[in-house]
Amino acid sequence: MVENQIELASPLSELPESARTFSLIIPCFNEEEAIETTITQVTTLLSSLEPFELIVVNDGSNDRTGELLDEICQKHPTLKIVHHDRNRGYGASLKSGILAAKSELIGITDADGTYPTQTLIELTKLAEAHEMVVGSRTGANVDYSKIRRIPKVFLTSYASWIAKERIPDLNSGMRVFRRSVALKYLHMLPDGFSFTTTITLAHLTNNHSVLFHPIDYKRRIGKSKIQPIRDTLRFVQLIARMGMYFAPLRVLAPVILVLCVLFAISIGYDVFVIKNLTDKSVLLLMFTMNTALFGLLADMIEKRSRH
Repeated sequence: MVENQIELASPLSELPESARTFSLIIPCFNEEEAIETTITQVTTLLSSLEPFELIVVNDGSNDRTGELLDEICQKHPTLKIVHHDRNRGYGASLKSGILAAKSELIGITDADGTYPTQTLIELTKLAEAHEMVVGSRTGANVDYSKIRRIPKVFLTSYASWIAKERIPDLNSGMRVFRRSVALKYLHMLPDGFSFTTTITLAHLTNNHSVLFHPIDYKRRIGKSKIQPIRDTLRFVQLIARMGMYFAPLRVLAPVILVLCVLFAISIGYDVFVIKNLTDKSVLLLMFTMNTALFGLLADMIEKRSRH
């Protein structure tokens, strides 16, 4: 569990009645095999949370997803559908859903049947005391691809270093958060699958209250849209970018350390072996000093910009 102690946003009980509804956003792209089952399960579950709104974002699907959603609307008149004219990406779908939502409390889940919808009730209750509650895929029954576990370990460790917090699950697609907080970072959140990674780091590095709650996870219905190599490289790039935005000195610290070690080895060789100062040592010293000064300056600017 990770938790930052700061002053929370206004309690949900103090918000206007119109903002106290719960909005659940389900992004979907070519989910004809699972979308109807998912919507039925969710609407049945959330009936105890009335008032609530269900927003499904059809991200330019080219199968029968769009047709099915129009048919489902006849059975569930409260369902709100947002159609994208083309495939814009997972993150873009969530952004559209957030902008269309009316409530302060927002939940997200996938349309592919991987996340346990029954845990949404528990997550919403926990969100009363936290600005984001993440359904961490660390429960007793988690069926996760072994190939995807390898880059996930590295990415999670690197992100934890930047955030100065242990992050059990960096990019879970089931979570509940405050709309007002998400809107602050909407302009920097990506349109792809790294949306969840980025919003997690944005919350943690800005000292928002985040709770990671263990949930189960099972293999999806249908074909995965994630491309492991490409998306892993994008995750690394975005984590580094978010780190430079919110914690630049944490990102540059390993680079500075490596440069210091290389300089120490080089100057030791120059002094004790060839007994002459080489250009290599001078350049390493300059690189080390410039990187350290750049990191300090970026850190000062970042801290000043918060005020």
